[in-house]
Amino acid sequence: MSVSVRIPTILRTYTGGAAEVSGEGGTLREVLQKLDADYPGIGARILDETGKIRRFVNVYVGEEDVRFVEGLDTPTPEGVQISVIPAVAGG
Repeated sequence: MSVSVRIPTILRTYTGGAAEVSGEGGTLREVLQKLDADYPGIGARILDETGKIRRFVNVYVGEEDVRFVEGLDTPTPEGVQISVIPAVAGG
């Protein structure tokens, strides 16, 4: 299934500067695997060494924060937009 993935500025070096890329997969896990295959290295910036979403990265499928639904097993229906949003801290 084709979806769009919004890429934050800090990760655009992996996508050649593209702010949005196409992805494929029936679940978020599959989309992220394909994303990493297409843009090597980006997966390690989103997922930690155990394969879980990094603590300071928020991922949305449509309007849903995946941490509050099915995590990496969240379904990704055709045409949905996935947003990867790194947490920002400061003071």
